[in-house]
Amino acid sequence: MTPVSVSAAESAAETSVAPLLVFGWGNLSRGDDALGPLFVERLRALCEQRDLTAQIDFLDDYQLQIEHALDLAGRQRVLFVDASLNCAAPFEVTALQPQQDASFTTHAMSPQALMQVFHDLHGQTPPPCTLLAIRGEQFELGEPPGADALAHLAAALSWAEGWLAASEKTQAEPG
Repeated sequence: MTPVSVSAAESAAETSVAPLLVFGWGNLSRGDDALGPLFVERLRALCEQRDLTAQIDFLDDYQLQIEHALDLAGRQRVLFVDASLNCAAPFEVTALQPQQDASFTTHAMSPQALMQVFHDLHGQTPPPCTLLAIRGEQFELGEPPGADALAHLAAALSWAEGWLAASEKTQAEPG
């Protein structure tokens, strides 16, 4: 039997993925590292209140892995969310481009490397991806997120409302 090649768009249409993906990663047991999954949890609750969940898929994990490249298929936009020691408080937003980097061969990947894997697998440009890096400071095992980190999380959620509104406007425009 000869394998049949299915494009990313055809595959996505068959599984009817939501046009938006919000993907946060981190460890709920390591203090401020929980910011990514907490962001996903709280944004999901906000979207449920506003009946927006049909337009958005939510995903969280401990880290990005090569298999997550498949989650980009069929999306119009992707928001990656992670805690960061290196960003300015309360958060930083960065438009991403595919790029193979050193993380490609490590245990955890960067969003840019994940986008490159998508490109290599499908032979097409990944959807527009944005990284929301939320400032964290305490990553100790067994500790809850700190007060400053939770304030940064609240600010990031406020920003995300604008990101969602822009997505709704884009989807409402005639194509």
